[in-house]
Amino acid sequence: MRKVRADLHLHTCLSPCADDLMQTTAIIEQAKKVGLDMIGICDHNSAENVRAMMKAGERQDLAVIPGVEVTSREEVHILGLFNTEHDLMNLQDIIYENLPGQNDEEAFGPQLVIDEYGNVVGQNSRLLIGATTLTLEQIIDAIHQFAGLAVASHIDRQRFSLIGQLGFIPKGLKLDAVEVSNPSSVRQEYDYPVITSSDAHFLEDIGKNSTCFMIEDASVQEISKALRCELGRMVVSN
Repeated sequence: MRKVRADLHLHTCLSPCADDLMQTTAIIEQAKKVGLDMIGICDHNSAENVRAMMKAGERQDLAVIPGVEVTSREEVHILGLFNTEHDLMNLQDIIYENLPGQNDEEAFGPQLVIDEYGNVVGQNSRLLIGATTLTLEQIIDAIHQFAGLAVASHIDRQRFSLIGQLGFIPKGLKLDAVEVSNPSSVRQEYDYPVITSSDAHFLEDIGKNSTCFMIEDASVQEISKALRCELGRMVVSN
């Protein structure tokens, strides 16, 4: 068992609200510089840069968890974290089938697809900043269908959070955890395991908030056990 420091909510230059410098090599180098052992890539409504990030992380011995941040019909952000890229891409198919609109680059920014070395190889034309037509429950069910972890994003914020949009956490919601942006929010009672992440859109924000897990290896399977405090796995203080 070892202590693994993780920031499980980072955006790349695929997210229109993220800086163009959020590309593979720069993200990996900054994550290692600030002492992270594991990162999660969770762009808005798309996973098209995940493969490049995983390859870049493998080259530099940094675990990269495949993920996505889905916007529900209620404009609530939900993280999906997966064991494999294949599972994630199955969810992406559902997202794309339920994501209306086209991106307006002048209004929202470019949505850059990159390779493992940070070279721009294309652009995504979908309205990734928008909301899907999927309900909160449908998104959580779809994440679980493909063996992922469903985490309510930055619930201590007013915008695009479960509590901010709805005013409460619906009873019986099948979340695996909730995420907070401010470490002091961990002390609040949410009835779910709590993780802390940076939601970094700029390089300098990577690792500003993080979660430490006591686990066997840097994987979603082990994170899941830690969230449930199984077999000695647990969330520990930074």
